Amino acid sequence: MPELPEVEVTRRGIAPVLTGHRVSGVIARTAALRYPLPENLNRTLQGHRLAAVHRRGKYLLLDFGHGHLMIHLGMSGSLRLVAANLAAEKHDHFDLVFTIGGKAVALRLRDPRRFGAILWLPGDPLAHRLLAVLGVEPLTEEFSAAWLKQELSGLTAAIKPTLMDSHRVVGIGNIYASESLFRAGIDPRAAAGRISLQRLQRLVPAIKATLAAAIDAGGSSLRDFIHSDGSSGYFQQQYFVYGRSGEPCHVCDRPIRELRQGQRATFFCAGCQR
Repeated sequence: MPELPEVEVTRRGIAPVLTGHRVSGVIARTAALRYPLPENLNRTLQGHRLAAVHRRGKYLLLDFGHGHLMIHLGMSGSLRLVAANLAAEKHDHFDLVFTIGGKAVALRLRDPRRFGAILWLPGDPLAHRLLAVLGVEPLTEEFSAAWLKQELSGLTAAIKPTLMDSHRVVGIGNIYASESLFRAGIDPRAAAGRISLQRLQRLVPAIKATLAAAIDAGGSSLRDFIHSDGSSGYFQQQYFVYGRSGEPCHVCDRPIRELRQGQRATFFCAGCQR
């Protein structure tokens, strides 16, 4: 699933190209993804200028002034900028067409598993039920060791799945939780509420650094994820532990271990993470 870095990379890819330009058409090749596509979206958007592209968690918010188009990439989706006359392929379900320099350019959603979403939000987007329940953004100042210590107080659940709870903190998916805990030297099985403030003062910067490095690397090349220009990310080349079960740790040479937590694979080094 595209996580926060992949969605942020997508936002940074499309924002400078599309911001300030007007929609010339909407093409929907399916009636529904995870939810039904908005009715009359062509009439709602045609002729309107894109003011900005924002991200909240793993949701993109295209601001048109009179409302926001909210896009979620689901399990396997990606957004690409293509010539509007490029023939659509099997899983290309939606085009948002802009006129740029006299040419028609499409923001095209490809979603093989159709778990993504496109919704029109005429009011305050942050009040929408899908966004109102989201936790803090991990790349903001609000996400601090002191805040996290208070948030984790009394919790007996393991720290790794707790970090992945989007009601607490958004966008720390499976890959980035494993990598951040390795950087901080914290066992993913440790009870969240028993981790000291001193150790959280290592964990919070580790999370921020991991996400920032992933964004700088263009995200991770997940199974179906590509950038808006069709290229791939390469953060997977920097993995310390994720997907490296049995391989030697880059720091201490012990074999990387794998276990299951909440139906998800967790990777860690028993020597470096205690």
